[in-house]
Amino acid sequence: MSANSTDRPSSLEVVLLKYGRTKISYTAELLEDDGNRVTVRAPWAGDAVRDFGFVRFEQGDVFTEYYWRDRWYAVKEVRDAEGVLKGWYCDITRPAAVSGGELIVEDLDLDLWRSADGKTVLRLDEDEFAASGLTTTDPEAATAAENALTELERLALEGGFEALLD
Repeated sequence: MSANSTDRPSSLEVVLLKYGRTKISYTAELLEDDGNRVTVRAPWAGDAVRDFGFVRFEQGDVFTEYYWRDRWYAVKEVRDAEGVLKGWYCDITRPAAVSGGELIVEDLDLDLWRSADGKTVLRLDEDEFAASGLTTTDPEAATAAENALTELERLALEGGFEALLD
């Protein structure tokens, strides 16, 4: 679907799968679909505040989310209700697919956080990834996931995601 398509929907249902089941789904405004990268915007979809210690996601937060059909990650820019940038939360996922009004993404447990000031870059959930067994059940996907996390960490440490998201 081209970004210039006149029949482009105004929203998509984002469906995040984990271990073959829907972890969460929510409606997001479709900002762009250039045929490879899909960009959507949505309010925080959680029912309650989620405090990770390094960031809090709460009602009023807005996520601009970037998904790729050929990359093993999604990058989510997080802003508070006043529009102040909190940072970027990155999910390591299989490449995204759009079908029947849904943007479908499979979470592979690994995550990365980069604070707005760039001073904090954290690799997250590596223990969950190890426990998932993906290295045994799908070693190619496990390698792609680990490579994606390394690539995102490099970008985060070298100045951020702006070039990736422009």
